[in-house]
Amino acid sequence: MSFLDCICCGFGAIILIFVLTIGSREKEKMEVLLQLQRELAAQLAEMAKLRSAEEEMKRVERQVTDLVVESRRTNAETRALLDDMDNQVQRQKAGLQALLADIDDLKKELAARQKKPEIKLLPDIKPTPVGLPTESNYIAIVIDTSGSMRDPNHGGLWPIVIRKVDEVLDSYPALEGFQLIDGDGRFILGRRGAGTEGWIADTPDLRDTIKRSLRRYNQDSISNPVPGIFNALRFLYDKDNPKMKMGIYVFGDEFIETADPVIRRLDELNPADENGNRKVVINAIGFPTTIRYTFSMGNTGLKFANLMRTVTYQHGGAFIALQDL
Repeated sequence: MSFLDCICCGFGAIILIFVLTIGSREKEKMEVLLQLQRELAAQLAEMAKLRSAEEEMKRVERQVTDLVVESRRTNAETRALLDDMDNQVQRQKAGLQALLADIDDLKKELAARQKKPEIKLLPDIKPTPVGLPTESNYIAIVIDTSGSMRDPNHGGLWPIVIRKVDEVLDSYPALEGFQLIDGDGRFILGRRGAGTEGWIADTPDLRDTIKRSLRRYNQDSISNPVPGIFNALRFLYDKDNPKMKMGIYVFGDEFIETADPVIRRLDELNPADENGNRKVVINAIGFPTTIRYTFSMGNTGLKFANLMRTVTYQHGGAFIALQDL
């Protein structure tokens, strides 16, 4: 073998070794690549599981949130229902108590009707023998709600007052408006405005409400119904309502002030026209709670009677002093 052949064989061996080496590396690379692919597939599968678990967790969280909202709504509805039931129970209790009070008052009123009157005027104090006019279509009743009018020691007078109010209303079967005012000028049934707007429409329910309101009314007024008369004239007469025929009824037993200023003020509030007629008729009913105890010109019952005689005479009405209750 020549030198050249030796060299060629050496180069061939080197090339063969290089080729064999390359083949071995490629195999290793393929094995690494396959291992990486397997690991990537495993990681992707794990990620898919995690994603699915995350979505399931979110779904569960939404369900929990919905359940919490529904629970809160249910709890709120339950509390509202319980509060409403409690309010209904309280209203029923209040209504029952009011009904029992009405029954008690009715019993007292019935007893007062059946009882022989013990309150009498002195023999020389004669009631005015005049009936009450009934031409008015708007009626305001002013009631002295002081202690002397409601004192049970006065023969159960307050149920009698309510009965007299009922009798006055019975004489007006078709009123267009009504109001109820205490001696201090407070509107017992409320007032929505002035003039015609200040009146309450007359209905059978209203007449029952009047009696219930009087039985339950607990505001004491002074023994002087004059502020109530003034407020009736100031706030209820409507000069722009030509159909209004207003009448005032005063229920009281005492007057503690001076008559002349009252008479002058009533002339200003309810002036006479050129024919001597006035826009509002004033009537009065006197209850003998104080007049029986003493007979003197300083007696507040006599002062009330004298004032009302003058006022009703000047303002087209009538004064009746009760002696048979």
